[in-house]
Amino acid sequence: MQTEDMEVPIINNLNDNGDRQRPKGKDVFKDQQKESESSMESPNLEFEYGDTDTLTAELSELYSYTEEPEFALNRDYFEEDFRSHARGRRWIELTVEEQRAYVMRLLDALEVTDRDKRLKVARAILYLAQGVFDECDTEVDVLHWSRHNIFLLYDMGIFTALLELLSMEIDNSQACSSAVRKPAISLADSTELRVLLSIMYLMVETIRVQTEDDRPEWIAAREAFKNELASPLYNGEPFALLLFTMVTKFCSMNAPHFPMKKVLLLLWKTILFTLGGFEELQEMKVRHRERLNLSPLPEDSIKVVRAMRAASPPASAMELIEQQQQQKRGRRSRRSAFVDSLEGDSPFPKKQPLVKQDSLDTYNERDPFKNDDARDEEEDPEDTDSGIEGEVDPLDRDVIIQPPPPPPPLRPPTERVNFPKGLPWAPKVREKDIEHFLETSRNKFIGFTLGNDTETLVGLPRPIHESVKTLKQHKYVSIAEVQIKREEELQQCPLTLGEEEVEDTPAEMLYLGMLPNLSQYVIALLKLLLAAAPTSKAKTDSINILADVLPEEMPITVLQSMKLGIDVNRHKEIIVKAISALLLLLLKHFKLNHIYQFEIVSQHLVFANCIPLILKFFNQNIMSYISAKNSICVLDFPHCVVHEMPELTAESLEAGDSSQFCWRNLFSCINLLRILNKLTKWKHSRTMMLVVFKSAPILKRALKVKQAMMQLYVLKLLKIQTKYLGRQWRKSNMKTMSAIYQKVRHRLNDDWAYGNDIDARPWDFQAEECALRESIEKFNSRRYERNKNGDFAPVDNCLQSVLGQRVELPEDFHYSYEMWLEREVFSQPIQWEGLLQNP
Repeated sequence: MQTEDMEVPIINNLNDNGDRQRPKGKDVFKDQQKESESSMESPNLEFEYGDTDTLTAELSELYSYTEEPEFALNRDYFEEDFRSHARGRRWIELTVEEQRAYVMRLLDALEVTDRDKRLKVARAILYLAQGVFDECDTEVDVLHWSRHNIFLLYDMGIFTALLELLSMEIDNSQACSSAVRKPAISLADSTELRVLLSIMYLMVETIRVQTEDDRPEWIAAREAFKNELASPLYNGEPFALLLFTMVTKFCSMNAPHFPMKKVLLLLWKTILFTLGGFEELQEMKVRHRERLNLSPLPEDSIKVVRAMRAASPPASAMELIEQQQQQKRGRRSRRSAFVDSLEGDSPFPKKQPLVKQDSLDTYNERDPFKNDDARDEEEDPEDTDSGIEGEVDPLDRDVIIQPPPPPPPLRPPTERVNFPKGLPWAPKVREKDIEHFLETSRNKFIGFTLGNDTETLVGLPRPIHESVKTLKQHKYVSIAEVQIKREEELQQCPLTLGEEEVEDTPAEMLYLGMLPNLSQYVIALLKLLLAAAPTSKAKTDSINILADVLPEEMPITVLQSMKLGIDVNRHKEIIVKAISALLLLLLKHFKLNHIYQFEIVSQHLVFANCIPLILKFFNQNIMSYISAKNSICVLDFPHCVVHEMPELTAESLEAGDSSQFCWRNLFSCINLLRILNKLTKWKHSRTMMLVVFKSAPILKRALKVKQAMMQLYVLKLLKIQTKYLGRQWRKSNMKTMSAIYQKVRHRLNDDWAYGNDIDARPWDFQAEECALRESIEKFNSRRYERNKNGDFAPVDNCLQSVLGQRVELPEDFHYSYEMWLEREVFSQPIQWEGLLQNP
């Protein structure tokens, strides 16, 4: 994918500090007023990050609102067939044996050659998977019968039959060619695929989710299904590879009718089911560290992040002016009545404290390190440090403390109780950091170094001994460091160390299948992410991701247009959610499995312009994206199939739900920030890309979302580039610097806040990435090439055994063997004397 396709975000109106400049004249006050209002309106978001949303929400996102009439169609086809079989009885009245007999009948009917008959049977199966909603009174009943039926369908082997039909549809060249020729593709072009993918998604998602009242046979079925999906049982590769193939085929414009949203959702849930979610990852990491005899993790990162509280966003210019006025009023009230009366009688106008212009140009606060003559000595220093962990911003106080009672407290008393003691993370130190520290100290005090020796402290002063002791107390060896060291040993001593035993984990099997076409998969996912991003402009040559949401007949009324508009926006949000979660899971699992598997996926993402794409995504009004209400509750499954459908009006469409934020959008934003962190961590050249693309103002605007986990990952990204943004930026963003100090893990000898050595650090993107690519290629060739260790393979030197080997010759060889002897043997001069001479 080329750079111009990705539309790298270049921000024109930025000043030297990397912050957005304010427009001149009257507009400046309007902008400040808007910022002030938006900051006051951003409450703390009660959002709990997890692998997925609730089961009901995940099931409802499978269907577009334009698919709503198909629910009745599925029911009708089922009842038409079921009536002749059950003779007046209902599905929920049948015994399990009778239900199994009917499913077997449907399974036989799936094998007919008539395409239309097959589709009717598939719709009947989909109705069963949807929970025979016509026989249910509540949504709980629908989910109960859906779960019961899906385990029954799996037990009867429906998934394997559906997989064969799906493979046939993917290879259906007639459907592909007719879709390519069509000027406009609609919902009708993907009917068979949508029905098959819907059943498979319902099966994967329902079986994946474990509940307390699961029967023992269901628990066994879950494990069996998980192993089936992860194993190379389907055409010699895991099931996820088939879906990746669909994604690449769609993005190469060879199959524009594929319902991409359903494919991506099924792919994400398959990876989540087979590899495991975030909590399983944490458990696997703990076990892996035990196996390598490494020290246990200092804390459970999931629990730490969940316990964090959001900080107030950086103050805007309007807030600064009000804050100064409040401070001025507070100071005045503490002065004596005598001074007050003198000031009242004075004929001279009072001096107003000047506000620095560059503070107004950025979303900053005043420099706390400068002396302010107007500041009173007895003023409480905590008053000025607003908006950091557990404290309340001056503007937020008006919201929390209703019409002020005399005298109002500076903050609610509960804030004091809940204020966390100490920093949330244990500090970490790498082996490299200790080596670098000792090398610097030895050069300074002794005048020579001892290489990588971290034990010898002879000749160094006592404080250096204490420093090294502290560094070693917090030393942390990661799994990746052990894997890199082991890989170097295997490369250097291939004969002595022998073959490496590679465990057949689900991640290993998936990587092995993805490796030949890895770059195509990554580029295809990023193309879809770009097409679904809200900041993308519609291009004539861009991918059409709306094929499975647009109806055959376009809307004619305003109400229909509004409904379709909401549906299209929701459709894009779901695609972003699925891709962001999928990429994050792949990166995390491959990193745990082997660091070089993670590095190759990361490098493909970076080369496909993932970094500017994510920054482009965040270069929007992120508060309005997170609070977007692109959903119509009455049309969500299973609500729409149980309750009577009310008449839709413009008001009911705009109403949406009452929550402060959209779960999927906040989930997507956190996932994308985590991906960006993983791509840039410990990579100097990629960190410089963040600086070059002017990411600081974009990321700072994302801090306005008052959700602790999102703020943490934004602050991490700001921390790694702080030293390159210049002293002036740091000076005028002290509130952000304080938040970084409080929330982000400390590396004990990392001078992120000062950047003293940055002049001596040139960056060569190409050289760094080439060195990394060389290590990755060595790893892949050593572990995965068929003719590995060809240079070191044993050679048979025995003449008798070599001549005695049977050699397979082509069938026509005996016709031309005389010519072959003449050409290859008799006419070739042989220097027999050369064999007797010394080499």
